[in-house]
Amino acid sequence: MTDSKKAPARPPLKAVRGTRDLLPDQTPLWNHVEATARRLFARYGFSEIRTPIFEATDLFARGVGQETDIVSKEMFTWEDRARAASEKAQTLTLRPENTAGVVRAYIEHQMANSGALQKLYYIGPQFRRERPQRGRYRQFWQIGAEVIGPPSSGSESPLRDAEVLEMLAGFLDELGVRGWRLELNSVGSSQDRVGYNEALRAALQPIRSRLCEDCQRRAETNPLRVLDCKVPEDQPWIDTLPRIADHISADSRAHLDAVCAALEACKVPYHLNPRLVRGLDYYTRTTFEFTVTAGLGAQNAILGGGRYDGLSEMLGGPRAPGIGFAIGEDRLILTLQAQHEEDAKASGAAPVRLLDAYIAPLTPAQNPAALALARELRAAGLRIEVGDGSFKLRKSFEIADSLARHIVLLGEDEAGSGMYTVKTFASGEQTKIPRAKLAESLRGSLEPRRKLRTIERL
Repeated sequence: MTDSKKAPARPPLKAVRGTRDLLPDQTPLWNHVEATARRLFARYGFSEIRTPIFEATDLFARGVGQETDIVSKEMFTWEDRARAASEKAQTLTLRPENTAGVVRAYIEHQMANSGALQKLYYIGPQFRRERPQRGRYRQFWQIGAEVIGPPSSGSESPLRDAEVLEMLAGFLDELGVRGWRLELNSVGSSQDRVGYNEALRAALQPIRSRLCEDCQRRAETNPLRVLDCKVPEDQPWIDTLPRIADHISADSRAHLDAVCAALEACKVPYHLNPRLVRGLDYYTRTTFEFTVTAGLGAQNAILGGGRYDGLSEMLGGPRAPGIGFAIGEDRLILTLQAQHEEDAKASGAAPVRLLDAYIAPLTPAQNPAALALARELRAAGLRIEVGDGSFKLRKSFEIADSLARHIVLLGEDEAGSGMYTVKTFASGEQTKIPRAKLAESLRGSLEPRRKLRTIERL
């Protein structure tokens, strides 16, 4: 075949729209956030749970709500073909959120039988078919937790709500997130919501045609979700609607007051927002969001959650009140990155190198010895990269300067004498260090770095 008749080259494959790769220069911050969550949650008595990445579609239809945007428009659903004639095909869905899956596991494994309060957390991907935008992806990551148990375990107590909120405030503080704001509301009990939904429907009818297309549909199917609309043109009309605070029972009001009192005792600032609702049908009483002022634009919520006292019964389980939250990890990372960039510009700080040392063999003959030295230093807990003796010395210095705090030169003299030439890039100092003290010397130079704020290290 001549060149003129060759088939056109296929374009390279790319990640599916709404998904992305997290590259090696990005994952250290993700690992730091997740490690901080695991460490902090453990101090509050939480244990990790891992549920399947897909579930029966009915779990979300019953738990999240058939008329919610998630179930009606955003789920990735398919029919799992039956493997035998006697089997019935099952409809499956990639999980769009994880609370329903955790409660399903709680019921299925009869965790209520212990009588104890269950504190469970998860970290993992969720999936929604929504329009990709900054901080919102079709495959996105959440860090979440659930506190659930029989009423005798204290699961209904407003103290549990306040404890979760206080823990989240501590988590954001420990990460160094600045400018966070806790917004708090009560959507009342399931009985309260029946009356409020009727009042909303009545108030929406005269203005329904003036609202966005989604809110016109919600006005009939799920009027509470109209309050969560973010379309600017709809806001003046939404401000005229009845407030849920005027429709909740005395018990629901007392519950919210007790949550607020506990937060005040812990000195956790909060703001009551009578328009705050959550878009899932299972929420009752306490609902909340944490927002930030940097990195996300108008859509500034990084986490949210609430109480779901009837979800277990909706899924066929025992009465098990609970409260939980989900952190949008993608959005939290954007916030941290934006704040880190602000700090770097303000301080004029140089880029932080992730490796402790780069070993540069001066000729290929020293490659085996360089690998052996790297093994020894890594076993001592240091982060080491090994060069190749085919590089020229100048090239080795350039590579080392971009990756590590030090370069360790390894030539015939060093191999024979056991004395290694070490250059520290920050100071420009070059010294000779015996092999027996090399790990100690490199480790000692880490002390100033450890005094930096965690986010600056990453």
